[in-house]
Amino acid sequence: MSGTFVGMPAFPEAAREAVGNRTLRANLRHATHTIRDKRAKAVAELADWQQLREAGKQIKDHTLRHLDRYLLQLEESVVRAGGTVHWAADADEANRIVADLVKATGEREVVKVKSMATQEIGLNEALAAEGISAYETDLAELIVQLGHDRPSHILVPAIHRNRGEIRDIFRAEMGSWGRPAPDGLTDSPAELAEAARLHLREKFLRAKVGVSGANFMVAETGTLVVFESEGNGRMCLTLPETLISVVGIEKVIPTWQDLEVFLQTLPRSSTAERMNPYTSMWTGTTDGDGPSVFHLVLLDNGRTDTLADEVGRQALRCIRCSACLNVCPVYERAGGHAYGSVYPGPIGAILSPQLRGTQSEIDASLPYASSLCGACYEVCPVAIDIPEVLVHLRERVADRGGKGHRLEKAAMKAASWAMDRPAVLAAAERAATRTRRLHPKKLPGAGAWTDSRELPELPEKSFRDWWKGEGR
Repeated sequence: MSGTFVGMPAFPEAAREAVGNRTLRANLRHATHTIRDKRAKAVAELADWQQLREAGKQIKDHTLRHLDRYLLQLEESVVRAGGTVHWAADADEANRIVADLVKATGEREVVKVKSMATQEIGLNEALAAEGISAYETDLAELIVQLGHDRPSHILVPAIHRNRGEIRDIFRAEMGSWGRPAPDGLTDSPAELAEAARLHLREKFLRAKVGVSGANFMVAETGTLVVFESEGNGRMCLTLPETLISVVGIEKVIPTWQDLEVFLQTLPRSSTAERMNPYTSMWTGTTDGDGPSVFHLVLLDNGRTDTLADEVGRQALRCIRCSACLNVCPVYERAGGHAYGSVYPGPIGAILSPQLRGTQSEIDASLPYASSLCGACYEVCPVAIDIPEVLVHLRERVADRGGKGHRLEKAAMKAASWAMDRPAVLAAAERAATRTRRLHPKKLPGAGAWTDSRELPELPEKSFRDWWKGEGR
């Protein structure tokens, strides 16, 4: 899988640096608290929210159990509607398919709808290597691209930037990408939005090829659905002559009726809106309306392997609402870049290690990027038990071995042996209480645990001895 931020350290080191950045922490605290408070109010308006949440979970689980059948049905429906379907096993194959499709049109630039899947596979970089310019049109993605930056949030990729920083980026970079920023641009939100609008408009009107992802794909009809809040997606999906959509295979749902559930839960969980401002749906091609050529690239890239894990597969329910990021105390302090992936926060901590494997130092550290407080599970609109998967993945990392893990295994084996022998355990307890004044403050070989925790003091006598004497 692509999508690793090359050169990024493991989460503990990256988070330690991020926590020391006061501006970053202030930006994150303001943004996440604002979004989470609005979301809570929007969700509280629905008396049947828990039922909707359960319905979303059931729809997703049912689809994942029968994913092969629904993907074939989706392919048939898309082809019947005039589209072409391509299957990509990994990032390299997906990038190659998209690059070849763009080059076949004779064009050398594309406009893009915000898409996590294309970020995951590193599509922009792959297209650039082929001499094709990809222009992000989502406001936050535009800020990230102009700033030569990386996204740090699923919903608001530029959440780590404040208005002053955005103004400076627009002033310095817009001219090299197209229409320059207006003279005297201030950090007023209205002026910044207008500058972006003018900059993007000429690209919308010129582009012949659009690239998108999709929030959902309806197997029954072959319909793809994109949720967005600015209207840029609508422009990318309707104006170009050719539309190429790169979508993870887990985004399929069985029927049009199933979409009703997510039309209610996704906007409230992500932007805290009762209805999504722009919900674009397209089914193949229609003469005289929208793109005349439509290609759907179905992306695996580790999803089939994730599906095989009975505990970890629930991560594939994710509808990318980002609610878990906005309530996570770890994300609020460390920010998205510390996760070393396009999928940050709690969902990234369980999705990235499954899609990419836990061989790298970054991915092996992500399951530990959590306090296991459970806030992420409480807000998830499809009830992904993120803490359960985190513990499951920690076990996988531990089973892989390493010096620290070998010591842990040896300690657990010794403890198991002692606990199976009551006389040995009793003797060990007495020895521990009698030598308690000699005990170190930190356990040898467990510095990562005890550096920030004090070992509890042992009592003068064990519970066993107390019970035999005065406890009765």
